[in-house]
Amino acid sequence: MEDLLTELEMSMEDAFQSLLKNFSKTRTGRANTSALDHIKIDYYGEKTPLKQLCNISIPEPRLIVIQPWDKSILELIEKSILASNIGVTPESDGNVVRLPFQPLTEDTRKEIVKQIKKMAEDAKIEIRNIRRDGNDTAKKMEKDSEITEDDLKKVMKDIQDLTDTWIDKISETAKSKETEIMEV
Repeated sequence: MEDLLTELEMSMEDAFQSLLKNFSKTRTGRANTSALDHIKIDYYGEKTPLKQLCNISIPEPRLIVIQPWDKSILELIEKSILASNIGVTPESDGNVVRLPFQPLTEDTRKEIVKQIKKMAEDAKIEIRNIRRDGNDTAKKMEKDSEITEDDLKKVMKDIQDLTDTWIDKISETAKSKETEIMEV
């Protein structure tokens, strides 16, 4: 029974971490280096993550500065950023690439908040699916006489408590992200 709860907790944690990863990719109007996490540069025939080829800094809240160690890849960096469709046009001066993030309009912020709510709802659905699978497993264990009826009731209550905890965590995180986005 404890194995089942541990397994469910790990699955729910994975669902939550996946949500956080999706949230980090969401544009907020502030510069955030995680927007560049998925960008890879074709460097000497190898697809290399941008972060392994440059020094990336945020000198101002709405600006990311990318300083490659090898200046010959500046053009590749610009092309990769444009192709990644992160909503920012790179500006190069021959030494560094600057990514100026424009302030978000009210409509854009509202649209992003809708996306955040959808991501949070999808994560909650995933948590509920994990709960359902856990309950089904517990019922099967009871049916196969591996656990008693009382144990079944206890484990189902524990599963529900676990579900409630993760759903609350998702709601709080989504609310926090919405507040960050709506901040002007």
